[in-house]
Amino acid sequence: MKKEEKFKSGYAAIVGKPNVGKSTLLNRLVMKKIAAISNKPQTTRNKITGVVHFPGGQIILLDTPGIHQASSQLNRLMVKASLSTYNDVDIILFVIDAKQGFTENDIFVMGTLENVKSPKLLIINKLDLVAKPDLLGLIAEANAKSIFDEIIPVSALRSDGLEDLGHTILGYLPEGPQYFPEDMITDCSEEFLVEEIVREKIMQRTRMEIPYAVAVVVEGMSEGHGNVWVIDALIIVEKQSQKKILIGAKGAMLKKLGKPAREEIEKRFGCKVYLNLFVKVKNNWREDGRSLRELGYLHDSN
Repeated sequence: MKKEEKFKSGYAAIVGKPNVGKSTLLNRLVMKKIAAISNKPQTTRNKITGVVHFPGGQIILLDTPGIHQASSQLNRLMVKASLSTYNDVDIILFVIDAKQGFTENDIFVMGTLENVKSPKLLIINKLDLVAKPDLLGLIAEANAKSIFDEIIPVSALRSDGLEDLGHTILGYLPEGPQYFPEDMITDCSEEFLVEEIVREKIMQRTRMEIPYAVAVVVEGMSEGHGNVWVIDALIIVEKQSQKKILIGAKGAMLKKLGKPAREEIEKRFGCKVYLNLFVKVKNNWREDGRSLRELGYLHDSN
């Protein structure tokens, strides 16, 4: 008689410096887009949960903000949120960029992992961008650092190596309960997911300081006539000049941002959406404790 295998489950934190593909990795492992992605650093500001389901187990992934030597109060809070996951997870996935290798910022992140007892996997992402000899050299360099339990090259964008990565992670997890039902891939609220979509479109379509000076808050979601959902979202910026750029001449920029955001929200939730975008100035909100608390970045425990 075949012995019944125990169900395995646990938490895995995805960590690394900004802009190495952590959110793309989360989205591809979950096989649905949850986290905002852009080619700009510090796109992820909150810990985002994604659930990967297997016949005999479940991985709860935590996508974390990029760890860096932060200057603004917002960025310090983001880094603190990332570091706080270390002692709450069963395994850590440390992601680096294959093309860049171990940069000074990667070494900084490694320093924060020195005293962490959980298993650590090194995920060398973007393997499709490097030649095989360079990849082998990077793996040898990583082996020499002796802090990683395993080294796994992947291309999150192309989903190369992700099936093996999922089974490897599962192998490190303890026996445990099924934390989430099989049809659930995140515990993020619908409002949060809408905010991420709108902010992503702004990150992708604006330049200079604007992407980093923006926060998005959903102020209302309700079902209107004909099963059309009406969503009111507030875009917060730090300066009047930023507000003018985001609105654009006769509202042109706001329409340019709103259309792809609305289309993605409709695809994500499977319903028609009427998206109202408004822009408001909160002077220097990234350094203001009250504003950071109102926007959900600062909690009393901070």
